[in-house]
Amino acid sequence: QVCAQLCRRPCYCPWVPPRCPPGSPLVLDGCGCCKICARRLGEPCDFLHVCDQSQGLVCDYSSASTGTGATCNFEDDEEGCEVNGRVYREGEVFQPSCKIQCQCLDGGFNCIPLCQEDVRLPTPDCPYPRRVEIPGKCCPEWICEAQDQHLLRDARAVSPLLRFPCQEWGTEWSACSATCGVGFATRVSNQNRYCRLETQRRLCMVRPCPALPAAFPA
Repeated sequence: QVCAQLCRRPCYCPWVPPRCPPGSPLVLDGCGCCKICARRLGEPCDFLHVCDQSQGLVCDYSSASTGTGATCNFEDDEEGCEVNGRVYREGEVFQPSCKIQCQCLDGGFNCIPLCQEDVRLPTPDCPYPRRVEIPGKCCPEWICEAQDQHLLRDARAVSPLLRFPCQEWGTEWSACSATCGVGFATRVSNQNRYCRLETQRRLCMVRPCPALPAAFPA
């Protein structure tokens, strides 16, 4: 009876199919008639406006009795998370970019950096270290510049290159700024080319953060 009321034959569809947002494929509507954009996780749905089955979503009518209408949800109340328009399953590990890795947990996601944020100090065999982006590689790398290149670049700087021995000094690294997840540790040190006191920082993580409840997605 529902099909007879909502589905008309023959089909009358727009000449141009709709343009869908990222992560929402074109699918047939509930009548199997016209192309529509599949509804994503948490979006409203009904008999005609179907959910994205390729992501394991079904139209969940359990909340319809409260007056909020049906929404797309995982089958059998399976948890998941959506990042940049793509849905990931519970426990799935993914990389939004080559520099970060995330895991879907309880409707949210935790991420850790894949590139080291270490600080390389000058050494006798590498007096002028510099971090640069390498074509074809994701993470920046440290390189050792020749002295003539270093002096040429420093000629344009405000302060001249030190010409006297520098006694190195620095504090211990501070505690991580975040009790969970990715944070920063800082220290004050003069271990730089001008022997000036400066604040240095690096990434740190004490432990992964507990996942947010499903009602409060990250």
